[in-house]
Amino acid sequence: MKLVFATHNKNKFIEVKAMLPSHIELLSLDDIDCHDPIPETARTIAGNAMLKAEFVRLHYQLDCFADDTGLEVRSLNNEPGVYSARYAGPENDAAANISKLLSNLQGIKDRSARFKTVIALTLKGHEVLFEGICEGTIITAPRGKDGFGYDPVFQPLGYDKTFAEMTLLEKSEIGHRGKAMRQLIDYLSDF
Repeated sequence: MKLVFATHNKNKFIEVKAMLPSHIELLSLDDIDCHDPIPETARTIAGNAMLKAEFVRLHYQLDCFADDTGLEVRSLNNEPGVYSARYAGPENDAAANISKLLSNLQGIKDRSARFKTVIALTLKGHEVLFEGICEGTIITAPRGKDGFGYDPVFQPLGYDKTFAEMTLLEKSEIGHRGKAMRQLIDYLSDF
């Protein structure tokens, strides 16, 4: 089965490809020569995931799944949420996003947060959503060199290291994207 994962993010692509069974040929947006900006104008994480999957289906006539992920910090009214990638501006600069988040959390005791991933799948005329959540806390300074995005400041509940200090396997077993991906993989086993 050939399936497009609607992303240009090489780290995310590697993380997801490692989880899929070998009978699924996974393609990225680069692999299908999709370089047009895909609008992410929805007000929800699920809405943005669906916009991306639908874009590929409509413009390339290929089965596709797309994800959108947001970091929701309870004491910041669930910010950055749907704006996680662009929290500090349109440049999608992870270091700037982390800096803004830590600045906004200065002096706040409740640093509880959660990562939420929604995967939208368009396959053979069906549209299905899968959701994964990982609860945790935001630490006061970045730690770790692996991962991407907010991984250096997100420490999952029950663990003493951040996502950026974990191996890819550790992160995918407990993380939000891994949880949503396992639901997607279960669903794909029927095809």
